[in-house]
Amino acid sequence: CDLCVTPTHSADEVCISFLAETRGFSTVMSKNPNCARAQTVSNPQQQRTRTRDLISLGCSNLPLSPRQRELCSRKSVLLPGIQEGARLGVAECQRQFRHERWNCSTNQQVPVFGSVMSAHSVTAGTKETAFIYAVMAAGLVHAVTRSCSQGNMTECGCDAGLRGGGSAAEGWHWGGCSDHIQYGTWFSRKFMDHTVKNMSTSRSSYTPSTMNQHNSEAGRQAINRTMSTDCRCHGVSGSCAVKTCWRTMAPFERVGTYLKDRYEHSVQVTERSKRKTKRKDQRRLHVDKHQLIFLNKSPNYCLEDRRRGIAGTRGRRCNRTSTGPDGCNLLCCGRGYNTHVVRHVQRCECKFVWCCYVHCRRCESMNDMHTCK
Repeated sequence: CDLCVTPTHSADEVCISFLAETRGFSTVMSKNPNCARAQTVSNPQQQRTRTRDLISLGCSNLPLSPRQRELCSRKSVLLPGIQEGARLGVAECQRQFRHERWNCSTNQQVPVFGSVMSAHSVTAGTKETAFIYAVMAAGLVHAVTRSCSQGNMTECGCDAGLRGGGSAAEGWHWGGCSDHIQYGTWFSRKFMDHTVKNMSTSRSSYTPSTMNQHNSEAGRQAINRTMSTDCRCHGVSGSCAVKTCWRTMAPFERVGTYLKDRYEHSVQVTERSKRKTKRKDQRRLHVDKHQLIFLNKSPNYCLEDRRRGIAGTRGRRCNRTSTGPDGCNLLCCGRGYNTHVVRHVQRCECKFVWCCYVHCRRCESMNDMHTCK
């Protein structure tokens, strides 16, 4: 994460990377093409002061709330984790919904937590909002925990709580570097959640704020529920007489698949402001902390509505033979579709020729592409 900004110097005067500073380098180089040269900072105190200023600017330039911006400045070494968590969450959201009417589209190429969530504030309370809060919270836990396990931060590391335990009778013991999700979960709560007193998952009514907080927590729990135990064998000739085991997070794609299933089985709850219109003897709804909840039914997402942040499905590519959500009938909302013939050119039948180059043929194919009207 290279930065090339300073409050009093031009871009070509100071080139600095706060990641390099945290590793103790005095000569700081940047990949930013706007930086004309690397600069050696001889005074360590001056270096730390400049780095703090740069990190403060990096946090202030992000679309965050004042509380998030302040935490970002205090926990400066976590700034790459914040950005990586946002990237993970958005990329997985778009992967899970790539074939559906709502495809988790965003207006920014490099989205962060504030802009992604505010972009859907008009349609707040829907199942899609629930998934966004869950996957973004999970992405932040995953990114920060991975950074801890890789030794990129001084505040956390591997989970040492499991070391030394195990079962001698069964021939295995805890060791290695177990992912320390407790720290990542703590930071995700501090960064994303607003403190809501007396929030209970057994209540039959929610506010939008408590709904978002519940779904964020469900996303964090998804990291814990998808963790696995990996082991390595030790013994003569690979006999596996003794195994060393550790706990590791699942790939984030698996976490996204888990949350997509939670989305499909999400539960509608009552908004607190509307509770007085319900009968007093209505059965209280119990909501598990692992479930996603929503307040309002989703729109159909068929037509573009810029005010509500809905892109619509016009121009979306569809599958003419599919009966699933990516099929032209469902994705195009009954409006029909256009068929285009697309020429695809690629290299084929490549062979190595001595010496030393690869010779390929140029192959062309004509394919039908269908897009919604």
